[in-house]
Amino acid sequence: MTENVVRQKVPDSLDILAKRVGTRIDELLSAEVERWSALDPDLGEPLTFLKEMVLAGGKRLRPAFAYWSYVGAGGDPGQDEILNAGCALELLHSFAIIHDDIMDASLTRRGQVAIHKRFQDKHEGILWTGESRRFGEGVAILLGDMAFVYADKMLMGASLEAQAIFNELRLEVNIGQYLDLIGTANGLSQPRISISQARRISLYKSGKYTVERPLHFGVALLGKLDKFQEALSNYGIPLGEAFQLRDDLLGSFGDHMITGKPVGEDLREGKPTVLAAIAMERVGGSAAVFLTNRFGAEDLSPEEIVRFQEILTDTGAKMEVELLIDRLCNSAIEAIGKSGLTPQAITELEELANFVANRDL
Repeated sequence: MTENVVRQKVPDSLDILAKRVGTRIDELLSAEVERWSALDPDLGEPLTFLKEMVLAGGKRLRPAFAYWSYVGAGGDPGQDEILNAGCALELLHSFAIIHDDIMDASLTRRGQVAIHKRFQDKHEGILWTGESRRFGEGVAILLGDMAFVYADKMLMGASLEAQAIFNELRLEVNIGQYLDLIGTANGLSQPRISISQARRISLYKSGKYTVERPLHFGVALLGKLDKFQEALSNYGIPLGEAFQLRDDLLGSFGDHMITGKPVGEDLREGKPTVLAAIAMERVGGSAAVFLTNRFGAEDLSPEEIVRFQEILTDTGAKMEVELLIDRLCNSAIEAIGKSGLTPQAITELEELANFVANRDL
C-alpha cells in the first residue's frame, strides 16, 4: 500500500449524513405505507419491505459525494434541496440493487433475504397458484420501479441542469448493467473478457454512478456544473473505478458477516471483473482448466471457492488489483486538491476517497 492509502473507518461526516438521509426516507416511506394501506391492507406489506430494505444499511456514499460537492461549491448545508437530492440518489440505488438481485439471482442483500426471495417464499408458504419464482420477481420489479418513482418525487423543483445530470446517471447505470449481463453471459468465449472491457464495465456499472455523477449532481443544483465539472471528473472517474475494483475484491474475498453477501458470489455468477480477467490472462495448467470449467458455476462448493481464491492470489491478480486501486485513489486525491472547492470539502472528499478504496464492506 502507498502512504496515502490506509484502511479507514467510516468517516464521521458520512455517518451523520447517512442518518439524516435515512430519517428523511423513513418519513417518506412510512407515510406511503399508511397512505396505501388505507386503500387496501395488502399494499402495506410490500411497501414495508421496501422501507426495511432501504433503511437496513448501505453506506450512503452517493448522497455524501453530492453533498460535499454542493457544500464545497458554496451551497448551504442546511438547504432541503441537497438533502432531498441525497434521498433521490439513495432511492435510485435501491431501485438498482432490487433489480440487480433479480438478474443475479442473489438471495441476500444487506444481511437480509432479498426482496424477490421474500415474496417467492411468501407465495410458496401460502400455496398460491402460479409459479412462486415469477411472483417474487414480479413483486420485486414493481417495488424497484416504485423506488425509482420515489426518487423522482424527491427531485421535484430541482433545476433542469440537475435533472439532466440525474437522467444521465440513470442511463449510464443501465448501460453498465447491460454490459455486465453480456460479460456474464459470455461464458463460452475464450478469452472470456479482456481487462479493458472489464474496466469499462466497472466504470459504467458502478464507478460513474457512485462517484462522478453524484459530484456533478451536487454542483448542478447550484448552477455551477460548467465551473467544476472537469475537476470533479478528474477525481470521480478514478475513484469510481477504485470503488468497483474494491467491490470486486470483496465479492471474491470479503467476509460475508461484514458485507452481507455470501463469500464468492461473484465467482458463482461468473462476473466479468478486472480481477477475473487478469487471472484468466495469466493462468495455466490444471488451474486454467479448473477456472474455465467452474468459473460461473452456481453450485460452487466452499472448497472450490477457496481454490478460486488461491488462483486469484497465485496469478498475482489480487495484488495487481490492489495496486491499481492504490494508484487510482492517489490520482483522485491529487485531483480534488486542485478542484477549487472549499478546504473543508476537499478534506472530506480526501477522507471519503481513502474509505472507498480501502473499505471492508
